[in-house]
Amino acid sequence: MVRPVEPPAPMTSPLARVLAFYLPQFHPTPENDLWWGKGFTEWTNVAKAKPLYPGHVQPRLPADLGFYDLRVPEVRERQAELARAAGVESFCYWHYWFGDGRRILERPFEEVVASGQPDFPFCLAWANQTWTGIWHGAAGRTLIEQTYPGAADREAHFNWARRAFEDPRYSRVDGKPIFVVFSPSHMPSTAEFVDHWRELAHKAGYPGMYFVGVSDAYDQNTERYRLPMLDPFDAVTILGPQDYIATHGAREKWGLKRRLRERNLGRFNRLRPKTWAYPTRIDFAEVVDHAFEDMPDGDRFLPAVLSGWDNTPRSSQRGVVYENSTPELFERYMEKAVARLAGHPKEQRIVFLKAWNEWAEGNIVEPDAIHGHGFLDAIRKAVLPGAATAAAEAARSETGPHG
Repeated sequence: MVRPVEPPAPMTSPLARVLAFYLPQFHPTPENDLWWGKGFTEWTNVAKAKPLYPGHVQPRLPADLGFYDLRVPEVRERQAELARAAGVESFCYWHYWFGDGRRILERPFEEVVASGQPDFPFCLAWANQTWTGIWHGAAGRTLIEQTYPGAADREAHFNWARRAFEDPRYSRVDGKPIFVVFSPSHMPSTAEFVDHWRELAHKAGYPGMYFVGVSDAYDQNTERYRLPMLDPFDAVTILGPQDYIATHGAREKWGLKRRLRERNLGRFNRLRPKTWAYPTRIDFAEVVDHAFEDMPDGDRFLPAVLSGWDNTPRSSQRGVVYENSTPELFERYMEKAVARLAGHPKEQRIVFLKAWNEWAEGNIVEPDAIHGHGFLDAIRKAVLPGAATAAAEAARSETGPHG
């Protein structure tokens, strides 16, 4: 039975702006047909996933929305309804621009902009990375190379994005369109890119751009939020699972308990049979306990959360599993993120959620067959406490004093 979506109480003011990264991959493309076989989508990996050790929860399957196709407008509308009711403000669509206008997976977002539906906020995150076969153990195989041809390409990129920036649904900070860059370290010059787009924004009549850089520096001995390549950005965040793996996770990597769980023999791993190897196994409670431990204070630094992580549907034994992820732990994670924003100006109280629907990496909040709407409920409780209380009181009044 599909659970109805009830909107939050109309007078509820969210404690934070939740921007959920959104993967526009769930539809066939010529490129995926060529690389992985006819009709391939992320659902292919999700559906064939198997447990790799006792207690490993796989496959992780969708509930209300089923194995959807993002070419279907009704699916996108239903996603927006679920997000709105949970207190998610905006979908932050992963966007691919490989240089010289080369794009991929663009159809869902193009249709959202062209149709005006769903009537739900959005913004863009540039996933500026070379695509390889790393998901399938072929890291040396280049599928599409990320290039940076120069000023003319930067301007063409901006001009393509203008139709989105000028849409009334586009998410902004103080009137400035939000634009996220996934891999600043990959760029020849972050300053050159940001300065050029600010100039183009000024010419277009915008009050500016609000750039968010994702720190992809994973060395625990560096100040990951304060790298020079991040200086041009208005704000900085770090996405999971690297936010944990490169800090507390790196320190705990060689602990006996974790090594036993992972069958990690250190330098003797090369002698293990492949079938004997386990993926990296990390307790999600530890992730929550150590969340944001190296995140500085200040308006410039924005938290990112995830509901869990398990990319073994893509990477098998080479993957990483956050074990024992529950809506209750995720709610605590969300509450910690919201608390970090208490002193920020209202429009800069942004929590990035990774992600809305990255099913093959196990970081999703859409309804699933195990937790139902639990992760959506956790978001609502953390950012719309008034609405959550009202919903609970309404439920009690319907069932009566004896439930």
